[in-house]
Amino acid sequence: MIEVLAYPFMQRAVLAGVLVGALSSYLGVFVVQRRLSFLGSGLAHAAFGGVALALFLQTEPMWIAVPFTIVVAVAINWIRTQTLLSGDTAVGILFAVAMALGIVFLSLRKDFTADIFTYLFGSILSVSAVDLWLSGGLLLLCVGLFRMWPRWAYATFDAELATADRLNVRVDDYILSVVLAVVIVVAVKVVGVLLVAAFLVLPAASARLLTGRFLHTTVLSVCIGVLTAVAGLMAAFYADVPSGAAIILTQAAVFIVAIAAAKWTGLPD
Repeated sequence: MIEVLAYPFMQRAVLAGVLVGALSSYLGVFVVQRRLSFLGSGLAHAAFGGVALALFLQTEPMWIAVPFTIVVAVAINWIRTQTLLSGDTAVGILFAVAMALGIVFLSLRKDFTADIFTYLFGSILSVSAVDLWLSGGLLLLCVGLFRMWPRWAYATFDAELATADRLNVRVDDYILSVVLAVVIVVAVKVVGVLLVAAFLVLPAASARLLTGRFLHTTVLSVCIGVLTAVAGLMAAFYADVPSGAAIILTQAAVFIVAIAAAKWTGLPD
């Protein structure tokens, strides 16, 4: 492994895997516990629309995809809270609209670009310095927002009681959705639009099977996310397979082990 890290692109890839693995797994516990897996997939496809717009404008995809996905995340929350429609319906509508816009933007660009395949299937080996700075900034933001963890956890298990306890659950949900949107955009570069939902869910689901306390689930999920990201990247390098797929398959293997361990020892309370 030491000789692999002699390559600058591998150093950037490992650092990106650690940062994005930690961020995705940290937020993934809320996605799993709140049954919001479809939201993760919807925001990933919204990010595709933002990336397509950036490619059409011939600018850095991250600077367009991040605000584009944030707008979609806020719109989903607004529709869910201000109309009679459910959150899944809102995700389904904006999921389709964002994808349709992405297809239109790509069709308007006459010259072929391979960049879109990087975002569809992931390419952690092509991570740039901009991606790393954005990931590092997000990690610092999540550390700064760590005081939000008890509030998000409270609302996750009993939103009505949290509201009665004078917590502004609606604003907290908007903050969580915005942070989730930005993390998904960054994660898309690592594992791709098609796999990013699994990147959010698998470490958190594995951790949930192994421990019953939410704090322990969060810590374990982050550990699993970081370790599987690095292990999957190493496997991809030596096996010469796509890095995003290798990371997801590594996480899937851990999930299978977690199921077996939970069945053997008994499910946690």
